[in-house]
Amino acid sequence: MPAIGDLRVDSERLYASVQALGRIGAYRDAETGLKGVNRLALSAADGEARRQLVARMVELGLEVEVDPIGNVYGLRPGSDPALAPLLIGSHIDSVPTAGKFDGCLGVLSGLEIVRVLRDADLAPRRSLVVSFFTEEEGCRFGTDMLGSAVATGRIGLQEAYALRDRDGVSVREALEAIGFLGGAPLHRPTPRAFLELHIEQGPVLAAGAHEVGVVSGVQAIRWQEVQITGRSAHAGTTPMNLRRDAGLAAARVNVALREMCASGAYGGMRATCGVTQALPGRINIVPASCRLSVDLRNLEDQAMAAVVRDLEALYTRIESEEGVHIERRVTAETGTVAFDPALRGSIDGAAARLGLDRLELVSGAGHDAQEWARLCPAGMVFVPGENEGISHNPREYSSPEQCAAGANVLLQVALELLDEREDPPR
Repeated sequence: MPAIGDLRVDSERLYASVQALGRIGAYRDAETGLKGVNRLALSAADGEARRQLVARMVELGLEVEVDPIGNVYGLRPGSDPALAPLLIGSHIDSVPTAGKFDGCLGVLSGLEIVRVLRDADLAPRRSLVVSFFTEEEGCRFGTDMLGSAVATGRIGLQEAYALRDRDGVSVREALEAIGFLGGAPLHRPTPRAFLELHIEQGPVLAAGAHEVGVVSGVQAIRWQEVQITGRSAHAGTTPMNLRRDAGLAAARVNVALREMCASGAYGGMRATCGVTQALPGRINIVPASCRLSVDLRNLEDQAMAAVVRDLEALYTRIESEEGVHIERRVTAETGTVAFDPALRGSIDGAAARLGLDRLELVSGAGHDAQEWARLCPAGMVFVPGENEGISHNPREYSSPEQCAAGANVLLQVALELLDEREDPPR
């Protein structure tokens, strides 16, 4: 093989592919006036994007398979089929108000690496698989990293099929509707490693003028759906002390979570109530019910356990004081994940050889890599984002140079792994 340091991705080609994918599900954002992306998992737009990428995989000579949860894998065989394959992947589904880079950069960088191998006429020993996974965001069916969680065994297939969106459509029905209910084996051969390139989705790298991030791990995440039931009443005739106000109870949860974060008693706790839906939703009626989402994040599992314990006590206290009933269910839960030290070293070394300024940091967002970390060594490369690193927003932006820098680090690490003569002991 040519010297590893001589190979580079085509920056313009990679960036053009990001822009092309971003046109699928595009919309004009009323707040910013910018074009954003609305490509919810297993929607018609997601199906169109999937077909575009499958066509690119076929064009590159990859052997394409789709598993029963809709995960897509494109295989470039290596010269030694006995070696475990290298898996590179991310996702292409989006939140309703997305930019063009979240998840997509990682998948498209994997395909760009295949192009580099093809253009250089390289035949590495190890097979390379480029993949994208179903419902990473969790916005439609309420569970993030769904496809990779099913593929790696954390969530059962039938459990995933039973999930439904707000319109009552199940995951299985949505897969059938877009033609991606696949028949390939759900559990594949254990990869040699899993690599993922992603935008940081935060301001740290750009603020420090760092060109790439070496991701050490992912913080703990817990999602809850909270249903608060009170009693509808007239806003003008019902005394305040006789109300069972579900909206007030929801507000108390939100404020209490903010106070818990500010207290410092729970480590680096972050909490968000992104959904608050009160019914009947009229200005002059005390809400009879309220649906609330709770998103908890923490760098420490022990601190997360303390948050969950004290949140349960809070629910009990609010029920007693406000005369409401609170039901809750966990829709997603993952503990802290530490990425493979050897891969972190390889990523750092590759960035150093490329002359890139890098920083080691923990991911505040969940990623498919954390699911694969249970089965094999996993590593992530971050690229900085402009506009204070904003993400899940049309203002999300990384420059062609930033994207290429991360993709070149990914390429160098991939080339090292692809040319290994044997699998390391597990």
